[in-house]
Parts: sequence; C-alpha cells; structure tokens
Amino acid sequence: MAVTKKAEGVGKEKKKGGFRETVLLLVLGVGIALLLQAFVIGSFYIPSVSMENTLLINDRVFVNKLAGAPERGDIVVFKGWNNGEDTIKRVIGVGGDKVVCCDSKKHITVNGTPLDEASYLYPGDYASGDKFNVTVPPGKLWLMGDHRSASADSRAHMEEAGGGFISENDVIGKAVVRYWPLSRGYLFSRPDTFDKVK
Repeated sequence: MAVTKKAEGVGKEKKKGGFRETVLLLVLGVGIALLLQAFVIGSFYIPSVSMENTLLINDRVFVNKLAGAPERGDIVVFKGWNNGEDTIKRVIGVGGDKVVCCDSKKHITVNGTPLDEASYLYPGDYASGDKFNVTVPPGKLWLMGDHRSASADSRAHMEEAGGGFISENDVIGKAVVRYWPLSRGYLFSRPDTFDKVK
C-alpha cells in the first residue's frame, strides 16, 4: 500500500512539472515572437491597389526590419506621407540618383539608364503619366507603386515640403515574401533592370 501511494505522488509531481514546463515554453515562445515582431520581422497587409499586380488588396507580406539600407528595386514598408501611415512602394531612386520621366521610349531613367519595368509594372500601365526630373537628396528615397496610374507615390507629393522624397530612416523594412494567400506565396527579389544603373 505504501509503495502505491509513493508512486502516485511521483506521478502527480511529474504532471505538475510537465505543466509548468509547458507554460514556461509557451510564455518564452510568445516573448520571442514579440521580440521578432518588434525588431526583426513584421507582417503587413496590403490595403490598396497601388502595387498591383505584385501585391493585391489583402495580400500579406513579411518584412525584414534588419535588411540594411534600401536599394533600387526593393519593395519597402515605410512611414508614409499620410501622417506617418504605414505605406508600401518600390524604391526607384536612392540618394544621389537623377530620376527622370520619361525618355523617347516612355521609360523612366535613373542616372540616364532606362528601366525595363515590364516584369513588375501593372499590365497595360505606363511608366508615369506625370513628367518629372528629380535628383534624390542624400539619405532619401524616390518611391513609386507598380500600378502607376493608381498610385499616390512620390510624384503625388512633389509640391509638399519634402518634395515627395522619403527618408531612409522612415523605412520599417524590406518586403521579403508574400505569404498570404498561400496560393500567391512568393519570394521577392530585385528586378534585374536595376543592376544596369550606375
């Protein structure tokens, strides 16, 4: 009889220990997830048509917050023009770049190099309906949506104090993967056309 009680006591202690471990692991997991969300990876949903067809309304993307300085062609989430609202656009020009619309073939040029934007521009859309000729200040970015005729991007804010440019410091991170819906899962990469820009 004494042996049975002892065995029961050991069993209860194991159950208590297992429950404590489970709770501890759960709390630890939530803590790590919150730290990752705050400092490393963020999840953002797409609220508008401005990045179609690369990103559709209600698509969701993971953003790498530690990816380093944005480069031409990157898709970035940043604190935007509308009272610091989270916004997503494509980087067309970085500090020191001369971005012009458009050349004789209706291409945007960066430092005199025409961009072939067919791989990401909305089908049937054009590089820009507005002409512009800007030099991006150091530490700033010139950003445009992939659905140019439906995007309120740098072009739409040229008359404001910031000239349409966004500070690199306002960038939250680079979009690395479209993870929702699962059927549209996609790993982003910089379009080759930007490799030709000097």
